[in-house]
Amino acid sequence: MGSLGRYLVITGLVLAAVGVLLVVGERVGLGKLPGDIVWKRKNTTIYIPIVTSVLLSVVLTLLLNLFLRKK
Repeated sequence: MGSLGRYLVITGLVLAAVGVLLVVGERVGLGKLPGDIVWKRKNTTIYIPIVTSVLLSVVLTLLLNLFLRKK
């Protein structure tokens, strides 16, 4: 049971970190980059964050390669 508790705590911390990144990212303009598609109609808005997704993917790949590199 100890390892299950550890995994739950780690999952909670990861979710909290993602939440903080979303709040901070919105304040600095992440999600409104050129190349992100916003399509608005009368009652519908469709948002496709292509460039934001690519940028986050590159940043996370670099960070994970730095921290999880096997020596």
